Amino acid sequence: MKKIIASAALALAIGGSGMAAAQDGEDMTITLVPGLTTDAFYITMNRGAQVAADALGITVEFQGAEEFDPVLQTPVLDAVIGRGPDAILVAPTDSTQMIEPLRRASDAGIPVITVDTFIDDGKYQDGAGDGDFPFAYIASDNIGGGRMAARAMAEAIGGAGAVYVSNVRPGVSTTDQREEGFKAEMAENFPDIEVMETQYNENDASLAASQFQAVLARNPEIKGVFGANLFSALGAGNGVESAGKADEVTVIAFDAPASIVNNISSGLVDAAIAQHPAEIGYFGVMAAYAHLKGESIPTTIGTGFTVIDASNVDDEATQKFIYSE
Repeated sequence: MKKIIASAALALAIGGSGMAAAQDGEDMTITLVPGLTTDAFYITMNRGAQVAADALGITVEFQGAEEFDPVLQTPVLDAVIGRGPDAILVAPTDSTQMIEPLRRASDAGIPVITVDTFIDDGKYQDGAGDGDFPFAYIASDNIGGGRMAARAMAEAIGGAGAVYVSNVRPGVSTTDQREEGFKAEMAENFPDIEVMETQYNENDASLAASQFQAVLARNPEIKGVFGANLFSALGAGNGVESAGKADEVTVIAFDAPASIVNNISSGLVDAAIAQHPAEIGYFGVMAAYAHLKGESIPTTIGTGFTVIDASNVDDEATQKFIYSE
């Protein structure tokens, strides 16, 4: 069974090594390969990674593609492998297609840790599956986050009505799990809510907006949309606004960049499930460093969520969970 621990516990477990590294000033390089370099989520993750790097006295490089696409991520990863960093932190852009590219890193003797997304089934070091070779997976509990979104949606629409999930594409581990959690929570606890067919938008907010218009035409009484990632939520929100349905259709977003938060303030988006990407980056570096120093690390490390809505969007305590570019 995978061991899941809190971020604070990991810090306590490897804090001694971090102090030693800062004092030694040893030459160690870890490369963070994000899902894409232009997303505030991954930019914030990198900030957390750099804080860890400074604390440990090592170097963390940030190398990725500008779009979330395994075809684009693979050559970036190959170039990183060619430079031979001490470890790679990577957010795989497809749970199946990125197995072999990442295996090339492992075969080259470079430890791999996945962050945010995973390959295969995400169960590592268990001797099962083609993608069990990474040493750890560090991310939010995306199924739990999907359930949280479902509860927020159910409360907003009064526990009844038709809703749908706006998603990227099948095969992206995180968004698949968010959809899974959302649907499971609705099926188990909100029988009067109908979850209609998922709309896949290929990470295109404009397509997500037009999909809402099409769903609305078929289902004029639709009550809500769950955007499983940033572009899905932005697009759905824009579609709702264009249709003049902002007061009638609830939009729940996953992730919390400034654009989503602004939409909460304006009333276009009702709530956002904010991950803690800085924690993912920070503890990804800490875990990679601990592994390189010969210490045992958990195969799964979970980070938390914060729900942002109109009641707390302006609170000072909430601001630290808004992703920044």
